[in-house]
Amino acid sequence: MKNFLLNDGNSIPAVGFGVFMIPNDGSTYNAVKQALISGYRHIDTAAAYFNETEVGNAIRDSGISRKDLFVTSKLWIQDYGYEAARAGINESLRKLNIDYIDLYLLHQPYGDVPGAWRALEEAQKEGKLKSIGVSNMTPSLWKKFIPHFGTLPAVNQVECNPFFQQKELRKILAADGVVLEAWYPLGHGDKKLLDHPYITSLAQKYHKNSGQIILRFEIQDGIVVLPKSTTPSRIAGNIDIFDFSLTEEEMEKMHGLDTGIGTHNPETPGLGELLLKKYKIHD
Repeated sequence: MKNFLLNDGNSIPAVGFGVFMIPNDGSTYNAVKQALISGYRHIDTAAAYFNETEVGNAIRDSGISRKDLFVTSKLWIQDYGYEAARAGINESLRKLNIDYIDLYLLHQPYGDVPGAWRALEEAQKEGKLKSIGVSNMTPSLWKKFIPHFGTLPAVNQVECNPFFQQKELRKILAADGVVLEAWYPLGHGDKKLLDHPYITSLAQKYHKNSGQIILRFEIQDGIVVLPKSTTPSRIAGNIDIFDFSLTEEEMEKMHGLDTGIGTHNPETPGLGELLLKKYKIHD
C-alpha cells in the first residue's frame, strides 16, 4: 500500500474504504470485514454515517493489530462549538471502541467551526486524535476559516474525480502541505466518467476496469481516494491498482478531462441548516 506523508509527520494510506450510506444493520460490519480481508488498512466513517459502532466491531474482530490500521471519523455539525465538540469526539471514540482515532475531521464548514476546531486541537494534544483536518472546504471557505486556526489541517476531504479535479483548491492546499482526500473518487458511478473513451482505452491497455484507471490516476496525482462498495469483487478490485502506472503523457491527458464542475457546492445558501435537519445524530 502506498502512503502519503501528512504535514504533521504522520502518514496516511493512499486508498481508504469509505462507508457512507452503508446501513448499520450488519452491512457495514460485513463490508469493512471484507475490505480488511482484501488488504485495506484505512477505514473512513463519520458520526453522521451512523455506523461507527459496526466499523469498530469489524476492526476488533479482524484480529489486525491496531497499529497497522488507520481509522478516520468526522464530527457532525450538531456537535460544533468547543464543549459540544469535546463530547462528540469522546462519543466517536466510545462507539468505535478504540483508544485513539488516526484522523478526525470537521465534517462540514458551518456553525461554530473555530470552537469545534479548538476542541480537535486539544484532543490531538491529549493523544485522542493523531491527525486532524476538515472536509468540504472550498477555496473561499478555506480562506475564511483556516487563517484563524492555531493548527493547520492535515487533510481536506472534498468531492474530487477526473471530471472535477479541484485544481484551484489543490494549489492552496499544496502551499501548506495539506493532503486532499477524494470522496466520490469514481464520480458516484457516473457512466459518462466510467465510459469515457479515453479511460476505457487505458483500461483495455492495462487490463483493468475504468474504476481502477481512475483510482490509479488519482493516487498518482497525490490524492487519497475513498472508494465505497458492498460487493466483494469490487471491494477487492478497487485496491488492486498498485501493479501498474500511468505514463506522464497519460496523466496529462487525464488532467485534460477536468470540467471544473462538481455535484456538491458547500457554499449553497442554507445548506448547513438543511444538513442539520436531515442528519440528527442525537436529541
